[in-house]
Amino acid sequence: MANDLDDWFAREILAHEPALMRYLLRWWPHRDDAADLRQEIYIRVYETSAAALPAHPKSLLFTTARNLMTDRWRRSRVVPLEALGEIDAPQLPVDEITPDRRLAAQRELRSLVRAFDRLPPQRRKVLWLRRVEELSIKQIAERMGITPKTAENHLALATRAITAMVLGGSDCPLPPALAHYEEGHGEQR
Repeated sequence: MANDLDDWFAREILAHEPALMRYLLRWWPHRDDAADLRQEIYIRVYETSAAALPAHPKSLLFTTARNLMTDRWRRSRVVPLEALGEIDAPQLPVDEITPDRRLAAQRELRSLVRAFDRLPPQRRKVLWLRRVEELSIKQIAERMGITPKTAENHLALATRAITAMVLGGSDCPLPPALAHYEEGHGEQR
């Protein structure tokens, strides 16, 4: 069985090594890690395939690559406690969440949600994709079928409108410069 698996692996997985390396070099920011990533991907694919050969080996290979890069990226954002060193508790400022602060935060969040909901649909979507899903302007433009310049304009106008509504209250009208765009002048929706 191991020999059959090895033959299958060489034929169905290793055949995609050039494409896999291009994919890793394109999407992984640390080019020096690409060879190590490739080996770990191969190990994961081999171990998964030992139980049952996948129907779509190339899909398994690239899905494994994407998942591994995602895992490594997430781990790189976590700061280990050891890196913080020893922290003396008396040096830390006490920042308690009091009921008043919690209530104020809830009000601010409700105000932000109301302002977000008042945005025109395309601006709301651009703002969501940029700030929540962390897509680039180019990715947003491609996803929405608009130009990058239009996506930038939507983002700028959405950010200004939200700021104006939150700082001025959720019932305040849009500033005149932004209200002009609400009427459909000068911009594609």
